[in-house]
Amino acid sequence: MIPTWYVTFEVQKRGMLPRQRSPRETRTFVTEHDAKLFARAKLDEGLAVFAGTINPHLPRRLIPASGINAWLADGQDSAAAPGTSNSD
Repeated sequence: MIPTWYVTFEVQKRGMLPRQRSPRETRTFVTEHDAKLFARAKLDEGLAVFAGTINPHLPRRLIPASGINAWLADGQDSAAAPGTSNSD
């Protein structure tokens, strides 16, 4: 399967490096669910995280760091066990 989602997160500095490297790292995922799981783990580590879809996937989505919590919460209600009701 072709990855359609990416999650970019800040890399923690570890000691002195002989050359400068990017302060960010990106991982790709086939499903939005997998991307959300990874993003949640990195967010729980206290790292800045943002995500989005990989071109040419449509519709294009970009989730900035300020919107990550809302994106992670989106769909959690629908992830409840079948047969349960949501009494909002």
